Amino acid sequence: QVRLVESGGELVQAGGSLRLSCAASETILSSDIMAWHRQAPGKQRELVAQMSSGAIVTYSDSVKGRFTISGDHAKNTVYLQMSSLKPEDTAVYYCNVGRLRRPAYNYWGQGTQVTVSS
Repeated sequence: QVRLVESGGELVQAGGSLRLSCAASETILSSDIMAWHRQAPGKQRELVAQMSSGAIVTYSDSVKGRFTISGDHAKNTVYLQMSSLKPEDTAVYYCNVGRLRRPAYNYWGQGTQVTVSS
């Protein structure tokens, strides 16, 4: 059982920046799939950013150019650097990790609240 713990969510003003962290209790492999999802009030959960095999990165259109996903294997931690934050970025952000050819290896964090004020 892998535990993922997100941190870094805060109340910030529009235009500000935040760095979310996701600490894993077990080793994250370079080939693992790392992702951040978010769920805003009254909306469906959406994929924000994903990195596969430490190279293939995808972002949702709404955050492209503003958010960056990265990982530190030595610290077993996944990050989401967010800049130029907008009120519409307000949501609970969740960390997710998966492993190639291991569909049962799919874990989620408890979420961290990000609130962006106007």
